Amino acid sequence: MNRREFIQHTALVTATTAALNFTAEAKVNWPVGCFNRPWTKWSFDETLKQIKAAGYKTTGLLSRTREEQFIGADATPEYLDGLKKRIADSGLKANMGALRSRHSIALEDSTKEVRKQIDNAKFLGLQFVLSFGVDKPEEFAHYYKVMSDAAAYADEKKIKLVMKPHGGGSGASDEILRAIKEVNHRNFKIWYDAGNIIYYTGKDPIEELKPIAQHVTGFCAKDCPAVKGEVMSQFGTGKVDFAGVFKAMKAAGFKGPIMVEGVKVGATPEETAANAKANREFLEKVLASV
Repeated sequence: MNRREFIQHTALVTATTAALNFTAEAKVNWPVGCFNRPWTKWSFDETLKQIKAAGYKTTGLLSRTREEQFIGADATPEYLDGLKKRIADSGLKANMGALRSRHSIALEDSTKEVRKQIDNAKFLGLQFVLSFGVDKPEEFAHYYKVMSDAAAYADEKKIKLVMKPHGGGSGASDEILRAIKEVNHRNFKIWYDAGNIIYYTGKDPIEELKPIAQHVTGFCAKDCPAVKGEVMSQFGTGKVDFAGVFKAMKAAGFKGPIMVEGVKVGATPEETAANAKANREFLEKVLASV
């Protein structure tokens, strides 16, 4: 190897090494949105205003109220028309609607209700519909059948069906893996909720994430200090190791989104928005270190 070839070879090795190091050290760029839950005692129009004021671009239709059915099977076409316009006028984008499925009724009726909610989500332009699982063991089999149909139906509509840890049949990794196996459809994924793992089971969110990480396509962000502890709180006040959870998710190829759910509810919508902004900034600092 002559001098010129040596210099060229050295430059190539240096450039390749730098590229590999850059790839290894590349920071995540996961979108962070905010659910409506912290503002349910105020109007949804106020909620949209405050979510935007807190610096978010995306919201999720998680917590229904007496006035807001969101994607509910009982939502009228007139209501959905108005809701779609209100969201658009707010400058925000909604990415998710929460499903309510009943499993103490005939399978046909439950399936019909869920399909109607998926249709409503499609009309609103949502990407995801979110299930919470079920609590009663005698309803597990019914739930799996309804979700299997829902996964296929949502797939036809180009909507992603996801489930979050919520106790019972979606309590932690064992229950979640069972649900994935029984539903048995590629369009049934998980939106992980580390705070709920602590709240419902007291287990370690990082250890419970590992067996299911490959199935996680979203993250519901909340903190929690103990079993049945307060989850409407500021991040860093509970036991969730957000950095540890995010590192495990990154290793599994997670791309987002992250949706803030837990926020300390203030005396006013504006105070709540300030808390939501602080939780967003908390997550952004953690993500910068992952």
